[in-house]
Amino acid sequence: MNEKAVVIDAPGGPEQMKLVDVEVGAPGPGEIRIRHEACGLNYIDVYHRNGSYPLPLPARLGMEGAGVVEAVGEGVTHLKAGDRAAYASQPPGAYATARVMPAKAVLKLPDAIDFETGAAMMLKGLTVQYLLRKTLPQGGLRAGDFVLFHAAAGGVGLIACQWARALGLQLIGTAGSAEKCQLALQSGAAHAINYRSEDFAARVRDITGGRGVKVVYDSVGADTWEGSLNCLAPFGLLASFGAASGPVAPINIGTLAAKGSVYVTRPTLFTHIATQEAAQAMGDELFGMVSSGQVKIRIDKRYALAEVAEAHRDLEARRLTGSAILRP
Repeated sequence: MNEKAVVIDAPGGPEQMKLVDVEVGAPGPGEIRIRHEACGLNYIDVYHRNGSYPLPLPARLGMEGAGVVEAVGEGVTHLKAGDRAAYASQPPGAYATARVMPAKAVLKLPDAIDFETGAAMMLKGLTVQYLLRKTLPQGGLRAGDFVLFHAAAGGVGLIACQWARALGLQLIGTAGSAEKCQLALQSGAAHAINYRSEDFAARVRDITGGRGVKVVYDSVGADTWEGSLNCLAPFGLLASFGAASGPVAPINIGTLAAKGSVYVTRPTLFTHIATQEAAQAMGDELFGMVSSGQVKIRIDKRYALAEVAEAHRDLEARRLTGSAILRP
């Protein structure tokens, strides 16, 4: 059956992405075939496209989608044909009308959550779940604790602001404009810092009475690394989970001693969802937060699949707040 998918033959700019006809066959053991109703857009897709995270070529792009299961392969028991489903999963290939893929990280989508929300929330929402619930400083986090979250008005950040509020945390968010700071505050951030006009590390020390924060969640990378370390309280944790401004330079491990016996980790979602059981448990918590209304998924923009180059340009230029989706 011929379908459409976005493919790159070489790494590079948005113009490398081509929408082409592809053959989608039957699912093999442990696989499903899913017809997408919506596809998610994430910064990891840019890393895959530009070669920062190299893929075997030619490569398909996209890590997140939602739609209807059309067929299941041998051994798949948690899904059946006709199920509404959503996922954030390896390997890439979500920018497509339909695909065959491993079933283990594909989850049944609750009826209360529509397809567009499902496609916009899985990678970002599961990322927030593993950060705020699993990537924790010494002694964990308790209500009232300060945390710093960079890019607080992005798709991941706005979910984090709401989830942190639900946990009683005092989230300090950074963003690149007054409007984005306001959006973070409206979404549950206790404080917001415009990093273009303020020294965020100095402001964090001011907000916390000089103590610093227990944990910094940093998806920006090179531009914020040094400042993030300077925000940590003794024994604090810096969780570097992305590099939107470029990769972090090699570090001198002695720096961690000088900053107060601090910790650094570089987690990734795909380690956390490596088994069906783990993915389901994380997904259940995310679905609960969204279904209850404690976390609302903001979809800032919708693009046709053929407009994927424009979507990537907007993503790289930081023109988007909240989430964005592609419509097959």
